[in-house]
Amino acid sequence: MSVSVTTFELENAGAGMSPFRLKDTLSNPDIDAVVLLLQRDYHCRKCRQQVQDVAARYDEFEGENALVVSVLPEPVDQARGWQESYDLPFPLLADPAKQLGDDLDQPSRFGVLGNLHDMIGRMPEALVVDVREDDPTVTYVHKGTSPADRPSIDELLAEARQLS
Repeated sequence: MSVSVTTFELENAGAGMSPFRLKDTLSNPDIDAVVLLLQRDYHCRKCRQQVQDVAARYDEFEGENALVVSVLPEPVDQARGWQESYDLPFPLLADPAKQLGDDLDQPSRFGVLGNLHDMIGRMPEALVVDVREDDPTVTYVHKGTSPADRPSIDELLAEARQLS
């Protein structure tokens, strides 16, 4: 990874403050872990299903002192569309420049073509970040190799549970 996870700031179309800054979670005693879900594309059905599945079990994440943050590599208006459709109880960040995904080495496939078109090339990524200390640490990374290659909700909860 080429960036400290504390340095990013992105517009939030979901629950919580906008802009969202990971460093702001450091002072919150109710948050031990941040589960970052880097999505592929606005149109990706697997991405849409993932955020809905997480939302359906969000009380379990809260029970583990975990904040889920989904990052959509799209303009904030498209992120707002997801929020209006799914009423997500967690932050939904817009990253139209795709900078966070690039900084966190979000996987892509099909070389140059895949890098030009997210729906073809960008793959999902999930990270769990320990925010209990002043210097957050990534404790878990899942880099998808296909659009469906994502950790289960139970796996994400188990990773968060290790930090609570």
